[in-house]
Amino acid sequence: MGYVGVRRVSVDRLVEQPSGRGLVAIPLALIVVITVVDLHSPTDVHLGPFLVIAPALTASLAGPRLTALVGVLAVAAQVFIAMFHGGLTTANHVAQIIALTVLSALVVFVCHVRERRDRELSRARSVAETAQRVLLRPPPRRIGPLRVAWLYLAAEDETQIGGDLFAISRAAQSSTRVIIGDVRGKGLASIGEASVVLGAFREGAHRYATLPELAAALEVSVCRDLEDVADTKHDPGEHFVTALVLDIPDEGPQGWMINHGHPPPLLLRNHEVTVLNARHPVPPLGMCGLPGASHSPDPLTFQTGDILLLYTDGVVEARSPSGAFYPLLDRVASFPASSPDSLLRHIHADLLAHVGGHPGDDAALLIIERTASPHPHRPHVTTRPVEGHHRFHPRGAPPSMDR
Repeated sequence: MGYVGVRRVSVDRLVEQPSGRGLVAIPLALIVVITVVDLHSPTDVHLGPFLVIAPALTASLAGPRLTALVGVLAVAAQVFIAMFHGGLTTANHVAQIIALTVLSALVVFVCHVRERRDRELSRARSVAETAQRVLLRPPPRRIGPLRVAWLYLAAEDETQIGGDLFAISRAAQSSTRVIIGDVRGKGLASIGEASVVLGAFREGAHRYATLPELAAALEVSVCRDLEDVADTKHDPGEHFVTALVLDIPDEGPQGWMINHGHPPPLLLRNHEVTVLNARHPVPPLGMCGLPGASHSPDPLTFQTGDILLLYTDGVVEARSPSGAFYPLLDRVASFPASSPDSLLRHIHADLLAHVGGHPGDDAALLIIERTASPHPHRPHVTTRPVEGHHRFHPRGAPPSMDR
């Protein structure tokens, strides 16, 4: 299962549906009601100016053509009222007709501008969807012995892609290579930097026999190409990418990971949640001025039925209206981890409820299970140490590199 943002539908498209066409009858009914009431009112009572409500309301329900039609009907109703209340030559009625005509024309113009902007936003969304399919190719639901679910939330409402990235690829050997990363910055400006990392990973995942060789190749590629695509004009600071790279063999529980300054993954096993802190962390990709890293991989025991939860800092740094970070570790420990899809749905709904809307930063989640094994009970967090890693239950967000 995978999700990419939340799509919105413009109001203009809603009026194409039967319910929308029914709503347009409301301003037409207002014209009739105002006209009838005004005709039966004393001559010193003028309700004609209220006719402007009809085109203004139509503009919120339909496009400029229908709004213009309703505006013409409103002006015609005003002329009809004037004919029975003193004639068309009275100064008051002439002023009302002119004012209503001008206001209706203004409403139609604003509606036209809004419709044009909606078309531009629709094209932008279409481009974003295309870029998402090309750059951030959705991982398969199954690859080798693994089941996969993913979530991507872009910080910018009008796009569906930003600076977070992930990819899964088969290696030349019988194993699966995984990467999840986070470009410094967010939104459309960081897409170019994400593309450099993803391109290097997809090429290297098949070519290099070991994870250290792949990590070293990623560093070389990013150092060579990152500045060429980075938005240095609007963001002249340092540009780098935190990343977590994993190698998961098809046979046996022993895997490997290299952490380039990225938030540590979570491992769900036997109803326990373990934070897989790196024993040999290396600097983020693109920190080319630092001494060369050894790229020593950390061992990762990933058994049948285990679930790996990979995420970006946009998840754990998502704030509630009161300013509290999203407690991912605590929440994962309280959710039933029956499958990657189920766990993802719980986290997605809970994250949106925590922030009270849409996250302010790009956020990505990648959940991987080795050969599905149901977990009917809720996992809990333990403090019992595990070789190479630490289990703990923090009260804030898991540690991550400051951006």
